[in-house]
Amino acid sequence: MRALFFVAALFAGLAGMPQAEAANQTDALEALKKVAVAAHQLNYSGTFIYQYGDHVETSRVVHLRNDSGEHEKVEALDGYPLEVVRNNNEVLCFKPDSNSSVVVEKRRIGKSFPALLPSRMDDIGKNYKVRLAEPDRVAGYACDVLVLEPKDQYRYRLKLWIDHATSLLLKASTLNEKNEVIGQFAFTQLTIGGQIDSESLKPKISGRKVVVSNNSAAVTELRQNDVEWAVKPLPPGFNQVTAMKRTMPGKDVPVDHLVFSDGLATVSVFIEPVESGTKAMQGVAHRGATNFYTHTLADRQITVLGEVPEVTVMQIGNSVVNAAK
Repeated sequence: MRALFFVAALFAGLAGMPQAEAANQTDALEALKKVAVAAHQLNYSGTFIYQYGDHVETSRVVHLRNDSGEHEKVEALDGYPLEVVRNNNEVLCFKPDSNSSVVVEKRRIGKSFPALLPSRMDDIGKNYKVRLAEPDRVAGYACDVLVLEPKDQYRYRLKLWIDHATSLLLKASTLNEKNEVIGQFAFTQLTIGGQIDSESLKPKISGRKVVVSNNSAAVTELRQNDVEWAVKPLPPGFNQVTAMKRTMPGKDVPVDHLVFSDGLATVSVFIEPVESGTKAMQGVAHRGATNFYTHTLADRQITVLGEVPEVTVMQIGNSVVNAAK
C-alpha cells in the first residue's frame, strides 16, 4: 500500500512540474520587463567593472531622470581618459588629444550598462528559457537572480542579478556552452535614488579648446526595396531589424550595414568592396563575448560581429547573398 502511495505521489509531483516551470518563466519574464525600464527611470550613481579574460575596465556612471528627460555620464576610470555624456537622444564623447585640446564626437545611442536590455521583450521567451534562480547580493544590495537559457547553440546563456527593491540591473554575466563566464559587468559601489547634482553630469576633461569632430560615420537608412544584400538562411530566431549605408572614416565608398536580432542579442554585418592592392581579412576573432568573422564574397569583404557564439557569426557571414540578383 505504501508503495502504491509513493508511486501516486511521484506522478503527482511530475505532473505539477510543467505548471511550476511555466509559472517560473512567466514571473521571470515579468521581472525582465521591469529591469528594462528601471535603468532609464531611476536616479543612480556608482562604479562598475567590465571584465573578460584577464582584462578589466573600471567606469563610473551617474544617471538622472527628471522633467527634462534622461541624462547620464559614463567616465572611464582607468586607461585612456574618456567621458560619454548623454542628454536624451544626444550622445557626446569627450577625449583629450595630443595638443591639450578636447575632441568632442557625436555618437549614436547604444546599449550601455546597466541599460543592457531592449525596451521590447516580446520575443525573449521564443529563444530563451527564462527562470528565477537563488537570490544573491551585489554591492551590498539584495538581488533576485534571473537565468536566460538559450534554446539552441546560436546564442549565449545569460545570468542577471537584479536589485530586489528597484529592479535595477546590478550584475550581468555572459556564459558559453561550457558555462564559463566570457564577459561580465558588475557594480562594485552603487547608490540608488536620491538627488543627483547636475554638476556631476558635466564633462571634467579640459583643454585649450573644444574641437567638434565630424568624422562620425554618416548613416543613410535604407528601405527594404533598396537593400542590395540579404542573409539567407538566418539562424533560427534572428530577424533583420534595419539596413543602412554608412560613410566610414577613411573609406571612399559607403559600406552596407545590416543589423539582425533575436530580441536580445544583436549581430551587425558590414559589406564593403575589397580595395585594390589590399589583402582582405579572413577568419574568426573574439573579444570577450563578442565574436568577429570576416571573409570575402566575390569582390566584397564581409565582416560580422556580435555578442553571439562563433557558430552564429559564421553562419550569418557565410549566408550573405546579393539580393539584387
